[in-house]
Amino acid sequence: MLYEKRELFKRIEEKMGDIISPFPITPNQWTLLSVLFGLSSMFLIIVANFNWAVLLFLISALCDWLNGIIARKRNIYTKPFRYLDTMADRYVDGMVLFGMLFIPFPTIIFPGYVWVFIALFGSLVTAFAKAAAKEKELIEFEMRRGLVTRPERIILLSVGLLFAQKDTAITLYVLIFLAVMSNFTALQRIWSAIKINKNN
Repeated sequence: MLYEKRELFKRIEEKMGDIISPFPITPNQWTLLSVLFGLSSMFLIIVANFNWAVLLFLISALCDWLNGIIARKRNIYTKPFRYLDTMADRYVDGMVLFGMLFIPFPTIIFPGYVWVFIALFGSLVTAFAKAAAKEKELIEFEMRRGLVTRPERIILLSVGLLFAQKDTAITLYVLIFLAVMSNFTALQRIWSAIKINKNN
């Protein structure tokens, strides 16, 4: 959903590129920083330090945003970089959701760990639906659209974790929403790939 508004952020990206590109940090190093901050966020979630966990998770997302800006600015937006960046995103998502397994959620229909699994599954299948459609040559471009893509997942997880300090039930409701909508987004992409192929 936010990806469709990407044009609105282009000016900000260009300015950030001008500011950050002189620093001697490569796009792959920004990617590594993203993973390290994500790992730190996971440990803080496990020990129930949720406010700091959110901060580090958002810094991880910032590093992930900056790596692409720098790669484009330096004209090194290569296939290996994009592959590494994509895999790093999956690791960060998985680490943060793994940390949430240790939150003492109440039971809402299912135990909390089931919703964590469904949210993780939806996150992975949403990304895989895009990759598989291209691999199987159903489409010639990357499907990035959908109701809950990675930017929305980052926002929802951050909001949910902010509430965890006071009320884990609210966090669980946010997680349930994420679990349902991420899987719905995966189905959106699957349907779009098949529909586009039928039209061809």
